[in-house]
Amino acid sequence: MPADLRRPNRTFTIRQLCLEFKCTPRALRFYEDKGLLAPARDGMNRVYSYKDRARLQLILRGKRVGLALAEIGEILDLYEVDDGGAAQNAKSLMKFRERIVALEAQRNDIDQAIEQLRHGCDALERQLAATRPDLLPRAADYDQVLRERLGDLEHAK
Repeated sequence: MPADLRRPNRTFTIRQLCLEFKCTPRALRFYEDKGLLAPARDGMNRVYSYKDRARLQLILRGKRVGLALAEIGEILDLYEVDDGGAAQNAKSLMKFRERIVALEAQRNDIDQAIEQLRHGCDALERQLAATRPDLLPRAADYDQVLRERLGDLEHAK
């Protein structure tokens, strides 16, 4: 199969990639400075290839799961190795498994912190109920306001 059918010869502008991937031009220039992207130039304009687009997609996926840019770079660098992608796949698998272990540890830490906070809330509610029960409704109102604010922050992302 001819190479041009497997990988379109299409190019992309920085604006097109930013719109597609919901990132900023500054982020793309940053990835370029770090050697993760290498767009061609047409005068002062950056011209991104199909390969640059694929690399950006991998960079953003790696960032989303918490890989460091250096780790992402290690994986991307293995693309050029002529082994059918085996080295890149092996490195990715190792990094992904390391990340899973780290995220599971974080999840355990978060679960423990939540449990400690719940015990603290229970103790504080008991103390307030015994000493100043008039303050308890405000605590519940505060909790509702806080949940709404946090919900607004989630929707803003």
